[in-house]
Amino acid sequence: MNNQTYNQIVSFIWSIADDCLRDVYVRGKYRDVILPMTVIRRLDAVLEPTKEAVLQMKDALDKAEVVNQTAALCNIAGQAFCNSSPFTLKDLKSRAKQQHLKADFIAYLDGFSPNVQEILEKFKFRNQIDTMIEADILGAVIEKFVSPKINLSPSPILDDNGEIQIPGLDNHTMGVIFEELIRKFNEENNEEAGEHFTPRDVVELMADITFLPVADKIKDAPYLVYDGACGTGGMLTIADERLHQLANEHNKSITTYLYGQEINPETYAITKADMLIKGEAIQDDQVAYGSTLSNDGFPTYNFDFMLSNPPYGKSWKTDLERLGGKSGIFDTRFIVSHAGEPEFKMIPRSSDGQMLFLANKISKMKHDTELGSRIVEVHNGSSLFTGDAGQGESNLRRYIIENDWLEAIIALPENMFYNTGIATYIWIVTNRKAPHRRGKVQLIDATELKNPLRKNLGNKNCEFTPEIRKKISDMLIDFEHNEQSMIFENEEFGYHKITVERPLRLSINLSKENLENFAIICEQQKEIDLMSVIYAVAEKFQYTTITNFNLFVKELSKIAAELNIKLPAKRLNLIKNSLALIDENAEKVIKKIHKPGKVVVNPLYGFFNTTIDDKQCVVEYEVDNNLRDTEQIPLLHEGGIEQFFKDEVLTFAPDAWIDESKIQIGYEINFSRYFYKPVKLRTLDEIKADIYKLEIEAEGLLEQVIGRRELC
Repeated sequence: MNNQTYNQIVSFIWSIADDCLRDVYVRGKYRDVILPMTVIRRLDAVLEPTKEAVLQMKDALDKAEVVNQTAALCNIAGQAFCNSSPFTLKDLKSRAKQQHLKADFIAYLDGFSPNVQEILEKFKFRNQIDTMIEADILGAVIEKFVSPKINLSPSPILDDNGEIQIPGLDNHTMGVIFEELIRKFNEENNEEAGEHFTPRDVVELMADITFLPVADKIKDAPYLVYDGACGTGGMLTIADERLHQLANEHNKSITTYLYGQEINPETYAITKADMLIKGEAIQDDQVAYGSTLSNDGFPTYNFDFMLSNPPYGKSWKTDLERLGGKSGIFDTRFIVSHAGEPEFKMIPRSSDGQMLFLANKISKMKHDTELGSRIVEVHNGSSLFTGDAGQGESNLRRYIIENDWLEAIIALPENMFYNTGIATYIWIVTNRKAPHRRGKVQLIDATELKNPLRKNLGNKNCEFTPEIRKKISDMLIDFEHNEQSMIFENEEFGYHKITVERPLRLSINLSKENLENFAIICEQQKEIDLMSVIYAVAEKFQYTTITNFNLFVKELSKIAAELNIKLPAKRLNLIKNSLALIDENAEKVIKKIHKPGKVVVNPLYGFFNTTIDDKQCVVEYEVDNNLRDTEQIPLLHEGGIEQFFKDEVLTFAPDAWIDESKIQIGYEINFSRYFYKPVKLRTLDEIKADIYKLEIEAEGLLEQVIGRRELC
């Protein structure tokens, strides 16, 4: 079907709303009638050729008193659905009385098989019948939809000579029409114009990069294709067509089974209708309704190919609560065993759940087939870098990359989507990398590969032509390192996050004024006898400031023992918090003293060899929380953590050490860093020339002004 015919259908259906609904519905409610009626007419047109045969079969089944008739009637209809009422939509347009029309129309709807009833239920279409009857517009709406000016049937309309008068409408184009109607309705309502679907050109690129790299591995076999955020089902439809096309080109006979899940009832209904028309879901419900995150529709399935454009920047807090809260999630899609951790959590922050859709697909990969599974999914930039080491987003990137499943990421041009102009990226994940790709990740910069649209569609102002799609897919397949395609080792994107500690250095101010203030605190805390110990120590140190807190505590303990006064941790903390001051010139505060041989001396990790009372000891020092810092050390850094620490930390803070218990591994993909192209600065000669030119122009203007004044 050409664009002119497609545009005519969209315009015609859109005009039905203006012609029939304007005085009855506000514009925001047009969709409540137009979308379900479009689906009903599509189903009706598909069933028209076999209507008489279906009615004959029904009559025979009724006479035989067969109760469950659906399977037999669907078989006669040649579809996964049927309508056993005596009517078609064309029969109903001639009803003169509204109540007669209402009764027959309801009987017509009731005649659909249960799978269509679910579609009507999700549209809540029956709620509109009384409104249309009362306004006397139902007949007009039906008459418009069965007009000979448009053809919503997959079969062409022929003229008297057998020539095609109006071409048939294939499922792909029907899906595009649905999506265009949704986009237009959403724009009328100031809603997200492309929330439920992805532009065709982007989907076609996704299909190309899903199947082309493995086209020569396709065999005579069944293949399962899945979209966990399927919207109106367009991605599944195009993927199915592309896979069959490549199979035919390679002389292979394949069978495909399409599976999807959708949370929006309206778009779910459209997808379900599309699947029924295509003959899908004959044996099982292959489109699940509900949230993929909290109510997985296919928990036991594994798929060959998975494509999605999940919602990004969208809260999943409701799903999080349904799953048991952040500490109560035990879903094995999001918590796995990895890197020695039996509960490796890949749960992102509740404000954005897009990466969970990727984790969901990874859990559904096939590991026991030659082809394995390929995942192609769209994300915004946050999936590349959001989340620190050890957090859910970073852990998911780590899980994918350390398993060597990340094949490539493609940066798309801005303004490629209807509802957002932000940067977007296509992730390609597979558990069957080609041998030359193993251990490597390819980054492709396709941000400049675009063709401008003559007219914007929402935010979308550019598109992928077939030539551009081929160029991008060729870069993926060729796997060459150049300005637009860069190849990296997996470890390039990983880093160690270390916590750098510095010792706490405290001095004790034992001035009489300070002790008087402390006495007030002790009185308030009912620790009056503590002052006798403090005054005894202060007198020994002549009421000065002590820069060795360890020496102070030693003397304090000695005098307390002599006075038979206990010094539990609570009292020591009271003294420390009231009298001690952080002093960078003071001695380091000892936390613990170890006997030699009990621990390994390693200053890099906080175990220092020292002498105390002429004895060799290993000490740990108290940490100054105010001086704590973190560093990210690339996994590929030469010499690893220790060399980086010696070169980049100890040079500036020789008393620092690493808290070994807090070392974590993180992964992030800084796409812009690899493809950054600095703007070339002008030379000094060019700048001087411009300044000189401006000076000459300024002098000329000044002469003109002065000359005019003299004339005056």
